[in-house]
Amino acid sequence: MAPPIKSKKSKKVSKKKLKKKKLKNKNITSVPIDPSAIDSDWWDTFWLKNSSSPGIPSDEEEGFKYFFRISKKTFEYICSLVRQDLISRPPSGLINIEGRLLSVEKQVAIALRRLASGESQVSVGASFGVGQSTVSQVTWRFIEALEERAKHHLKWPDSDRMEEIRCKFESLFGLPNCCGAIDATHIIMTLPAVETSDDWCDREKNYSMFLQGVVDHEMRFLDIVTGWPGGMTVPRLLKCSGFFKLCENGERLNGNSRNLFQGAEIREYIVGGAGYPLLPWLITPEVSDGISGSMSTFNARHEAARLLAVRSFMHLKGSWRILSKVMWRPDKRKLPSIILVCCLLHNIIIDYGDQLHPDAALSGHHDSGYGEQCCKQSDPLGKITRENLAKHLQHNK
Repeated sequence: MAPPIKSKKSKKVSKKKLKKKKLKNKNITSVPIDPSAIDSDWWDTFWLKNSSSPGIPSDEEEGFKYFFRISKKTFEYICSLVRQDLISRPPSGLINIEGRLLSVEKQVAIALRRLASGESQVSVGASFGVGQSTVSQVTWRFIEALEERAKHHLKWPDSDRMEEIRCKFESLFGLPNCCGAIDATHIIMTLPAVETSDDWCDREKNYSMFLQGVVDHEMRFLDIVTGWPGGMTVPRLLKCSGFFKLCENGERLNGNSRNLFQGAEIREYIVGGAGYPLLPWLITPEVSDGISGSMSTFNARHEAARLLAVRSFMHLKGSWRILSKVMWRPDKRKLPSIILVCCLLHNIIIDYGDQLHPDAALSGHHDSGYGEQCCKQSDPLGKITRENLAKHLQHNK
């Protein structure tokens, strides 16, 4: 059927409405925006507007760290990393309610506040005088930029750095040749009904994405794995990771062995909880009944070292609370980038000698509600390494 022929009268009405619409739009944008008008006093405005809320430190320096999790010095460093990327992409529409262009510093502050608070884009926008779409656009631009420019803050240590890590683990916990601790956590999501799947539904009936991390003695992330569904088991997550493949192929944890008493040799290894398999390079605790005194001593030292990874995730999800709250309908392709950037920010704080806000870390456990599963997989060489470590600790007691 051919479309109906419109009358001339209807055309006139349409033109009249269109003319009114144009006049209306013209009136809205009649005041030109001066590109040189940059919102450089954003902090003074933000502090004045938000510092009176209950629980906010009265000191501005402490208040800055409360809102953004970092000191002003570290903030300036982060701005320097992403400045060129944020400037090179014209800030189309990135203006505040006063019609001034957002400075790089204010864009970084908006993104950090969104990641640190986990509050809605509307709430974050209101505290800065910008709209929800601006918060969304600014945050994602920042994530893309930092993901590219801060890669050097999360990398596997070279031989000199690894020697330092090994020495620290031995001096702190008595564990010779230990190179780190490993753990994993769930990032909980709410997915649209059309995207729900059993793969993403974990054992606690939440939709979640896994994050696995290896940390050093300063709780710095040395390696992370994310993007995998929370419905996987921890051993499966480990085996799907590039880290596992590198270790199995002798490309990581492949430094010199340590000679212990009675000719025993200990290769490089990391420590992990009972949910991980016992491997030659991943040592887990002894969980059987009636363990010996030497193994009991080993378990205590092992647990103290392993808790570094637990505390790292508590600080990560406590500082960057977007990870500890339910991610509302996240894009599963973008969420790994958000997680990575939060890990980069965690490391930058440590690398820059910054101090975490005392109230930042989560209380309890980073995976509240998730009981640790016990993995029964045990490699004979891993078992020998564990026994040798127990004997070494008992000998040096």
